[in-house]
Amino acid sequence: MSEAAVRLKVEGRVQGVFFRASTERVAKELGVAGWVRNLDDGSVEIHAEGGRETLDRLIDWCRQGPTLARVENVDVNWTSVEGLRSFDIR
Repeated sequence: MSEAAVRLKVEGRVQGVFFRASTERVAKELGVAGWVRNLDDGSVEIHAEGGRETLDRLIDWCRQGPTLARVENVDVNWTSVEGLRSFDIR
């Protein structure tokens, strides 16, 4: 079972630049469970579960994002573990 969970809201130029697909790839490489989705306001929301150090690595990656992204802000909110087993694009 995962020891920690985090909910991220990533703002900037993060839609239409493969942010969700890149997040899914990175999360799977790190062994993180959760999901990523676009929000109507142009941001991306991520829920991720795993070890604290692993989640910190995912957060660090989100602050940069994929090559075409321009991340302006990442809101980080530690939350409850839901027991997810995979990482999906919603």
